[in-house]
Amino acid sequence: MTENNALTPFRIAIPQADVDDLRARLAHTRWPIPVPGRDDRSDFSRGIPPVYLKELAEYWRDGFDWRAQEAKLNEYDQCTTVVDGQTFHVVHARSANPEATPLMLNHGWPGSFVEYQRLVPLLNDEFHVVIPSLPGFGFSTPLSGTGWELARTTEAYAEIMTRLGYARFGAHGTDIGSGITGRLAALYPERVIGTHIGTDSRCLGFVGDKLPCPDDLSDDEMAQLAAARTADAADRGYLEMQNHRPDTIGAALTDSPVGQLAWIAEKFKTKTGGDHRTPDETVDRDQLLTNISLYWFTRSAASSAQFYYEGEHAGLDWVVASDVPSGWAVFDTHPLVRRTMDPWKAIGHWSEFTEGGHFPAMEAADLLADDIRAFFRGIS
Repeated sequence: MTENNALTPFRIAIPQADVDDLRARLAHTRWPIPVPGRDDRSDFSRGIPPVYLKELAEYWRDGFDWRAQEAKLNEYDQCTTVVDGQTFHVVHARSANPEATPLMLNHGWPGSFVEYQRLVPLLNDEFHVVIPSLPGFGFSTPLSGTGWELARTTEAYAEIMTRLGYARFGAHGTDIGSGITGRLAALYPERVIGTHIGTDSRCLGFVGDKLPCPDDLSDDEMAQLAAARTADAADRGYLEMQNHRPDTIGAALTDSPVGQLAWIAEKFKTKTGGDHRTPDETVDRDQLLTNISLYWFTRSAASSAQFYYEGEHAGLDWVVASDVPSGWAVFDTHPLVRRTMDPWKAIGHWSEFTEGGHFPAMEAADLLADDIRAFFRGIS
């Protein structure tokens, strides 16, 4: 990491031609021929319902105001910096409180820094908030080359905090971001004050697959776990494509805004709380479309999928856990989450909520902010 360490101020300014092109593409969408009986806008059993997708697409074209959302995003200081040859975009929301704790917020897919938009003002009284964008996501594009996976990204994030002047800091993460958060603590225990993880009951799908299964579960608990794995397996189509064929799906999503809309909006149904709600009844419709617009305007559907491929083929070893204090907040909780994820109750701060889901900063920002504050106050 010997390149220029400059932090270059950045503001979002999508060319009007790109905004007009998006609307034109949406207006000329080539829709599938309807299948009789598929007219229930809340039936996601075969994917996103066509009738609901059309509603979202029409609002994206005619009702959504990108410029208004762009202005909101630009209310916070942003910069870019080049680490290991890769451009990184960083939101840096400094607190007016001189005693504030630096806090890194780490997102995953299909999120972005937009995911934390509503969380920042809830935390800024106590924290200097730093939100880096993963390589290949949002304005951390274009990719400088292959090889950007969890370990390399973690090293880059630590360097970014150094450049911002933070010798010590806390970290929160969900999804991919939780892996980076944990790895930061393992590799830099002298720098990381504490780690806070946001998760949901869908993590049970990994138990017995990527995570070990406790050997003292009852027959009923094993049946519940099997049901969770079955539900998870039904939702892995996107995962297998991005793990193994990112170029193929990337080409389709980069050329079709409705394809990009369907690809991401569906995840805000299958990964969120509220079985009977549509995605834009679970999270704010404009924030959802701002996140999707970011993927569209930056052409990061393809480059973000590369992160999955790199992770699948990296052969990355688990790092040894450190003594850094850790806290978990489980949303849309299930009794088996702690039984399987923390059977020894080693995690000092453990909170469970019936609300929310995989995107707590968008679904339950107040709950998440309160839990982050409580955790870091408890270790100060």
